[in-house]
Amino acid sequence: MKKLYFVFILSFLGLNAQDKNDYTENVVTLDSTIETLYSVISGDKGEKRDWDLFRHLFHKDAKLIPIGKVQDGTPVARYMSPEDYINSAGNWLVENGFHEVEINRIVQSFGNMTQVFSTYESYNSKDDTKPFMRGINSIQLMNDGKRWWLINIYWMQESEQNPIPEDYLLQN
Repeated sequence: MKKLYFVFILSFLGLNAQDKNDYTENVVTLDSTIETLYSVISGDKGEKRDWDLFRHLFHKDAKLIPIGKVQDGTPVARYMSPEDYINSAGNWLVENGFHEVEINRIVQSFGNMTQVFSTYESYNSKDDTKPFMRGINSIQLMNDGKRWWLINIYWMQESEQNPIPEDYLLQN
């Protein structure tokens, strides 16, 4: 009787243990964390994203910071929380299809902090042969001894005026 009552209370509170996903393996290594970042935002048109997994990657104070330009061409940074990103880009990703693929990575670490310059190409479908966009993600991560946390992702798209340098296109 006590067990049934406990299960009822958990279900009532929305705490059903079977519904809780274990994302431990996604953040155990630097590689798994970055691979998960790219895979969780990627999908064909109409394909839902796992936003719970996306949230799990980030430290509670993490920021996503794209560099864009205002009408007069002045560069600006936009600061978003992971939730802000989901709210501003989530529907667009599903409605248009979006696959971001890492093509090169440069890693620098000191102690528990790591900086990754991750060059990417973006496609609307996994079957596309030509990217519609390229750029560089500057990803700052922290390892707390148990897992990797995304602290910041700061990125900029390639443009005619600002092509990606060859050093960031070469495979290591």
